[in-house]
Amino acid sequence: MCGRFVSAGSPDRVAAYFDTVLPTEVVAESLGENYNVAPTQDVYAVVGNGDGTARLDAFHWGLVPSWAKDRKIGSKMINARAETLAEKPSFKSLFRSKRCIVPMDGFYEWKAGTEGGPVNAKGKLLKQPMFIHRADGEPLAVAGLWTRWKDPDDPEGRFLHSATVITTAANATMMPVHDRMPVILPASRWATWLDPENGDLDALSPLLVGCDDDILVMHEVSTDVNNVRNNRAELVQPSG
Repeated sequence: MCGRFVSAGSPDRVAAYFDTVLPTEVVAESLGENYNVAPTQDVYAVVGNGDGTARLDAFHWGLVPSWAKDRKIGSKMINARAETLAEKPSFKSLFRSKRCIVPMDGFYEWKAGTEGGPVNAKGKLLKQPMFIHRADGEPLAVAGLWTRWKDPDDPEGRFLHSATVITTAANATMMPVHDRMPVILPASRWATWLDPENGDLDALSPLLVGCDDDILVMHEVSTDVNNVRNNRAELVQPSG
């Protein structure tokens, strides 16, 4: 799964990298640097406009389907498995027309504790957090789905825009840490993935695989990242 990640780029920098339109309100309400993005927080995502262009916008991380009674369900829908997108009622229609890219500077994953690793106050081995990022330092273009939900408690009847991150089977690089990983799209596939007019699921499904083994690198980081209240650049630095 993907449960924490880093989003430290300014909206204009992210928009420039993905060659997107940047709505004025996104600039005015920048989410700021976040080195410990957690579920239910707001994140940036790139969505297609249907005319060959795309835009950057802010989304609630954790999909809230249109039929949901409240937004709490979003905390259970931060990830969507690539293998079942075309089958799950919550995802099938979104897979067909509401796809997005979630930009990340890297993400965290936890591997089983080993002798000599971090321990808790009782001496029990803790899982070791790892920071995973592109070897070339470029942002990750992670495949996602988005939707909008009308908040019944909002007197103005506004919509909440939310997104989920798509995961797939781990490649050889990730396998020692976890059996799942986010789907990372190469630049050559961005336009295809973002085109809302492209509803060919048979053509889109093959995009949802693990990236090449040499794309990602990783290193151990401090267990400080375990606490979502910790949010500073040092979190991504190698521990020890």
